Amino acid sequence: MNILKISAVCAALFGLAACENLTPEQRTVAGVAGGAAAGLIAADALNADDDWRLIAGLAGAAAGTLVAQNRQTGNCAYARGDGTYYTAACPS
Repeated sequence: MNILKISAVCAALFGLAACENLTPEQRTVAGVAGGAAAGLIAADALNADDDWRLIAGLAGAAAGTLVAQNRQTGNCAYARGDGTYYTAACPS
């Protein structure tokens, strides 16, 4: 079973190289799918129950969306601490 998981992760990493010429919408969908998969893999590695797997998948999808959108614009979103956000250039 672990060989299957490792193979899936390797295939996903190789698939990232094909994401260079995507439209913004396609990049967002790839971010959602990749983030959700990463969240589920992390939950599985930690032997989480079904509720936590769902939460990990949703959190991963949200994080993947933000990463994909930040990559498109070149700006990162930062929290001010008072519930508002601002954008600035992403650190390199």
